[in-house]
Amino acid sequence: MRLKIQWLTIALGFISISGYSQSKNTIIPKTYVAAKTSNPIVIDGDESDISWNKADWTDLFEDISNNERPKYATKVKMLWDETNFYILAKIDEPHVWANLKQRDTIIFYNNDFEVFIDPDSDTFNYYELEINALNTAWDLFLSKPYRENDNVVLNDWNIPGLKSAVKINGTLNNPNDVDEGWILEMAIPWASYKTSYFDKNVPVDKFWRVNFSRVNWQHTVINNTYERKKDSEGKFLPEYNWVWSPMGVINMHEPEKWGYVYFSSKEEKDTFKIPQDEKVKWELYNLYRAQKEYFQKNKVWAKSLTALTKETISVDNKILKPIFENHASGYNISVKSPFSNQIFIIREDGQFLK
Repeated sequence: MRLKIQWLTIALGFISISGYSQSKNTIIPKTYVAAKTSNPIVIDGDESDISWNKADWTDLFEDISNNERPKYATKVKMLWDETNFYILAKIDEPHVWANLKQRDTIIFYNNDFEVFIDPDSDTFNYYELEINALNTAWDLFLSKPYRENDNVVLNDWNIPGLKSAVKINGTLNNPNDVDEGWILEMAIPWASYKTSYFDKNVPVDKFWRVNFSRVNWQHTVINNTYERKKDSEGKFLPEYNWVWSPMGVINMHEPEKWGYVYFSSKEEKDTFKIPQDEKVKWELYNLYRAQKEYFQKNKVWAKSLTALTKETISVDNKILKPIFENHASGYNISVKSPFSNQIFIIREDGQFLK
């Protein structure tokens, strides 16, 4: 989708600001419990493995910005073992087509499926993977979201040991019939996300922030070949973006809104509840985005909560009392959690101080 690489010029008409009371407008991320599997999974695009039969589907994807149900269904299953994070995506599509065959090209110029992963849930140093129906991959590492001008994007970074396979339920690139869709199966090694040689990063009974996106283009057929559809001025019509966990804006690169995937050590059913301190952090991210809008209008950072909102900020009926500290290079906003008494501090680039 858009906002992928810095040299794609995209004009954002606004910066998203969720409401300040979670009971009203704050986007609530989806959750999923990924069970551990002891049965081997063959990456062949086939959903009939015994382990997959035991896994639940996610909710059906929705439009990225308005929660509406898309024209075609998309859903995902997830599993894990000591080596890999497994993902199975089922993508309904009556016209399965793709023409990009070179790795690390701009895959979302085709219909594609995309994976976003932030292992430590801090919105910095996160990963993206896009794959089309030809099983062509584009994997990226991002130091921070595109909203920060000093972000670094490694478009040539590859996931070591990535395995993926596509199964077409129909015929690829044949406009003369109607297809059912395609299935994408992948295994992403935990080792590809290690930050050091001795890093033990398999998230047993822990959560990672994850989201999935599906890009779908309107198409036309020219000389019996699928192409992206253009308007009367010769410009490509905008793509559809359908996601698992809602974003509220046409921008996947707000990692604080991604879903929570909990990697349970159990092979049977388990439960997961988003920690209350995570909800406190959501409110600090709301203030961070509000500060960006305030700075755009006033060329200075707000010095108090009342400059950004007149509403009381609360989480689960507990009132938060943010403290603003401006300094020469930006600001810090801190708040003491009413649940754990931990103090959370967010700075002007969206990073939490540790």
